[in-house]
Amino acid sequence: MDSYSLSAAAKINLYLEVIGDRPDGYHELVMVMQSVSLSDRLTLRRLNVPAIRLNCDHPLVPNDSSNLVHKAVVLLQSRFPQAWKQYGGVEITLEKNIPVGAGLAGGSTNAAATLIGLDMLWQLGLTQIELQTLGAELGSDVPFCIAGGTAIATGRGEQVDSLYGIDNLYVVLAKYQNLSVSTPWAYQTYRQQFASTYVSVSVERESRQEALRSGAMVAAISHQNGSEIGEHLHNDLEKVVLPAHPDVQKLKETMVSCGGLGTLMSGSGPTVFTLTATQAEAEAIAEQTRSRLSDPDLQLWVTSFTPTSIQMVT
Repeated sequence: MDSYSLSAAAKINLYLEVIGDRPDGYHELVMVMQSVSLSDRLTLRRLNVPAIRLNCDHPLVPNDSSNLVHKAVVLLQSRFPQAWKQYGGVEITLEKNIPVGAGLAGGSTNAAATLIGLDMLWQLGLTQIELQTLGAELGSDVPFCIAGGTAIATGRGEQVDSLYGIDNLYVVLAKYQNLSVSTPWAYQTYRQQFASTYVSVSVERESRQEALRSGAMVAAISHQNGSEIGEHLHNDLEKVVLPAHPDVQKLKETMVSCGGLGTLMSGSGPTVFTLTATQAEAEAIAEQTRSRLSDPDLQLWVTSFTPTSIQMVT
C-alpha cells in the first residue's frame, strides 16, 4: 500500500512515583500508564522524492525537524537506509485532537504511530520489542505508546510491562487551553524540593518495582475494580505542580467535589482527570465542572479507557 492512516491514543498516569536519580540524569520512576480513547490521526503517504513532509494545522505544533514525528522518520531513515532508498520519502498529515503540552503524551503517541506506520509502509517487519527499543531513543513515553493499554512503566518510563487491563472505565479530562507545564521543570523542581527523600536507585530499584507490582493499584486493576483503582491514584509530581499553579489546584478540588471514582493530575500536568464507571456520570461531572468554574479557557473531554494505543483507521 502507498498510504496508511492510524489513530494514536493519549495516555494518563494512574500511578507515578519518583524513586531517585539515575546516572543518565533522568529520574528512576515506577508508574502505571493507561491509554484513553482521545486520539490524534496520522496519515502516512509515500512520496516519489527523498523528502520528509509534515503537515499539521495546529498553531502550537511545529512542522519541522523539532517535531517528534519528523524525528521518528529520521531515526528509521538512518537505521534502514535501503528502505528509504527503495520506497522514497514520506508525507505525514497530523490531525490533532489531544491537547498540546498537557501531560497526555500527545507528541510521544504521534511518534509511536509514525514508527508503526513506517514499519508497514516500508515493509520492515519489525517486532513490537524492536519498535519499542527504537521508540525509547525518541522519548520515555514512546515505548508505552507503542504497546498501549494498561502497563507498568519503570526505568525512566521506557521499560514497559503490559497488564491485563480494564477497559470499561470512563474519564473526564480537563485542561486550561493556555496553560502548559514544562516536564523538565516539574522534575527539576521535584529534585530541588525532595532530593532528601531519594533512595539509591541501584539498591532500591527492584524493591520499589516489586512494591508496585504487588501493591494495591495493580491488585485493583487485576480485579477489574474501578472504585479501588480510583482510591489508589497517585502522582508525586502533584507536590510541586499544584502549589506552583493554583488554577490546576482549584481545578482538581472542583472535580473532586463533583464526584467520580477518583481524581488526579496526569504526568507533569496540567491536565486533571476523574474516573467514572459510566459515560453518563462522566458527562455529568464534565458539565458540573464547567458550570462551577465558568472559564472559557477550560477545555473538557469525556473519553474512556482503551486496550490499544495505535490502530489502523479507514
